[in-house]
Amino acid sequence: MRVWSSEHVFGHPWDTVIKAAMRKYPNPMNPSVVGVDVLERSVDSRGRLHSHRLLSTEWGLPGLVRAILGTSRTLTYIREHSIVDPVGKKMELCSTNITLTNWVSVSERLVYTPHPEDPGRTVLTQEAVITVKGISLGSYLESLMANTISSNAKKGEIKILTFVSKAEEGLPATGKSFQSWHVPYFLSFA
Repeated sequence: MRVWSSEHVFGHPWDTVIKAAMRKYPNPMNPSVVGVDVLERSVDSRGRLHSHRLLSTEWGLPGLVRAILGTSRTLTYIREHSIVDPVGKKMELCSTNITLTNWVSVSERLVYTPHPEDPGRTVLTQEAVITVKGISLGSYLESLMANTISSNAKKGEIKILTFVSKAEEGLPATGKSFQSWHVPYFLSFA
């Protein structure tokens, strides 16, 4: 088992960062995410948005890794659950793979909160637990996966900043204007 963690501070308010984070996939900076399907979305009695999504990913696993895993499958699926609390200003996102679970388990948790000393900034904390089971070179594969997660986290941070910058400039982001994106009504802050 390998645990990877990271913290990043965005120089933008929580509501702006959350609007961008909710639109992070798919994007050309991380082409491995090829599809996002919303399975369920609801607002609970406390006004928090719960979303369940299915992410389709195409990792293009190297031949050696496919041989070690004993599979030719490269399309994998990830289950994601997020809770956005606009009153408490917290977004928590948890995801786990639902493909190749006999060999690999990756559970990831992201939490976005306002910076404790500067509400004009947002703190993102991330953690991933990676476990490769029953495979020789498991520790090596866990290390490779942790490096990939780290690289993709940096790409995600850049993409969020790109969305925020385009929104501030009033420019389109990925073919839609930021203002016209479907964002749940309670995330449309004044």
